[in-house]
Amino acid sequence: MIDATIVRAHACSAGYGKESQPQQALGRSKGGFSTKIHALVDALGNPLKFIFSAGQRHEISQAEALIEDIWRSIVIGDKGYDSNAFVEILTAKKSPCVISPKRNRLNPRNYDEHLYKERHLIECFFGKIKHFRRIFSRFDKTATSFLAFLHFVSTFIWLK
Repeated sequence: MIDATIVRAHACSAGYGKESQPQQALGRSKGGFSTKIHALVDALGNPLKFIFSAGQRHEISQAEALIEDIWRSIVIGDKGYDSNAFVEILTAKKSPCVISPKRNRLNPRNYDEHLYKERHLIECFFGKIKHFRRIFSRFDKTATSFLAFLHFVSTFIWLK
């Protein structure tokens, strides 16, 4: 299962200047800074892979990087991953996709609605990691230290 969530970043996490350090997966909006966590989880809701992007980036922008090691596995995603190009990539990897079609699609694609209901596991995973203060409000300046704590939290989820 693949999905993404947004976490708010505290103003102290954006301390680097533009020329001194690359943006550390921080996006700007009217509400302040944010980071988007793109996640891949297995069939039990255990985390497998994370990718960060700026908070305003769309989910489909990191989808191909999330599934680069996935072959012959069912991929479940929400409407944010409904793209002909992404479905073709999954078909080339011999991975059936269970992605709900967007409402404005001219020819809606069929999908397994019963299997799609299992997508709640990735939403539950995001709920679990957002119980940790350093995740739901990012204070880390660098993306690597934020990723390190995300892996630390994921270890707790794997051990449960």
